[in-house]
Amino acid sequence: MDEKLYIFILSDSIGETGEQVAKAAAAQFKDTEYVLKRFPYISDKEQVETIIESAAVLKSIVVFTTVVDDLKEQIIIECEKNNVQYADIMSPLLNKFHTVIGNEPVHVPGTMRRLDARYFRRVAAIEFAVKYDDGKDSRGIKKADIVLIGVSRTSKTPLSMYLAHKNIKVANVPLVPEAPLPEELFEISPKKIMGLTANPIKLNEIRQERLKALGLSNNASYANLDRILEELDYAEEIMKKLTCPVIDVSSKAVEESASIIMEIMRENGLI
Repeated sequence: MDEKLYIFILSDSIGETGEQVAKAAAAQFKDTEYVLKRFPYISDKEQVETIIESAAVLKSIVVFTTVVDDLKEQIIIECEKNNVQYADIMSPLLNKFHTVIGNEPVHVPGTMRRLDARYFRRVAAIEFAVKYDDGKDSRGIKKADIVLIGVSRTSKTPLSMYLAHKNIKVANVPLVPEAPLPEELFEISPKKIMGLTANPIKLNEIRQERLKALGLSNNASYANLDRILEELDYAEEIMKKLTCPVIDVSSKAVEESASIIMEIMRENGLI
């Protein structure tokens, strides 16, 4: 028999809770090699039978977070019939809640995900930030809640991701003198654009560190102070043309810059 431990995660929702609990438990046992097999959206007894039969021929444990009583009972029946160890994650906790609250649980799968609309908006915002990062697709400019513009290493991407976790859809566009600007920047309200700038000396240090991390010579034009000054002058000209607010991020943490951006967005009625 395969000596690895197989952990079968069964759920009538996505199975994320069961997987996290199983990982936490497995981590308590040193030198234990295990394989997680997740089965989300279990909906009928035939699926249960097939999965437990597969578990029965392996060194395994079944972990389930099913809240539908019929499926929960079927999992227990099949596990006991096939001599498979199992752990019901939800029932003990639901019973404790019932004792304290007095109400019966609704026994509806995926209730938390359906109720937590903010979760879905956050996921959508993060996906948006990734898709429209660094000017990859200028179509995102018109779809974004806010567009960040600035020269390289002015925290555009970290700010985009931080704001995405606040459910804000962010596109960011690098400003490079040799690269044409997306037309979409001039087709949206300047209130939806945020310029980012930085002290040239600080920017020079950051870019040199970036080159070092990449194993490249710090003599590259990317970190050349004259080149940086040229880029900043170009960026300032563009930001004036767009009449957008500008934030100097030189000495600010990402959280601080994000807070300023969000405050400006509130003042402009964008959030």
